[in-house]
Amino acid sequence: MVRDGYYYGLSFAAAAGLVGWLTGNWWWAAPGLALAAFFLWFFRDPERAIPEAAGAVVSPADGKVTAIEPALGPGRIRISIFLSVFDVHVNRSPVAGVVREIRYQKGQFLNAMNAASAELNEQNLVTVEGEGQTVVFKQIAGLLARRIVFTKKVGEAVGRGERVGLIKFGSRVDVLLDSSARLAIKVGDRVKGGASVLAFVEPEAAALPASAGQAARGAI
Repeated sequence: MVRDGYYYGLSFAAAAGLVGWLTGNWWWAAPGLALAAFFLWFFRDPERAIPEAAGAVVSPADGKVTAIEPALGPGRIRISIFLSVFDVHVNRSPVAGVVREIRYQKGQFLNAMNAASAELNEQNLVTVEGEGQTVVFKQIAGLLARRIVFTKKVGEAVGRGERVGLIKFGSRVDVLLDSSARLAIKVGDRVKGGASVLAFVEPEAAALPASAGQAARGAI
């Protein structure tokens, strides 16, 4: 479980206990206990079997694939994954490599299903380079999300499927790939972070141009 789960869960449990003790009626504590149970469940962090196939790009998040479309700029595609409040919200690295860029952007909190959220919402853009690939993914806050967490720094190495952060409550994650990628999913599929393969990329065709990180800022 993510540490935040204990923070929220135990806080609400303590508040519920105090209400029940002060009022002498434990029915008044029921809403607080229900919220405590919800937070403990929401911040779950299950172990995942990470695919080892060469060139595999795994999903950075649990959720539903809502779009696969061309991205701004030549030769790139965008895969959008929507996370509801019922999905695991821990994020993972799509590939093994080195974090080359982290770009945080303040913004709005539109519904993550809205295409405009990719540009207007609070977000964190991450570029990972490795395994002959350069993959860009974006953590996007949603209508309920109010905090994006990313635990790595520029220059740090990450493993494929390694935990790198989370987005609290409903949200969205976009992945930017070279258009030569061989897709392994389609719109409507449900994916699991670190376990589901989004695409396979051939190393010799995988690397985006050196300016990909900058270009991708407006691409997803």
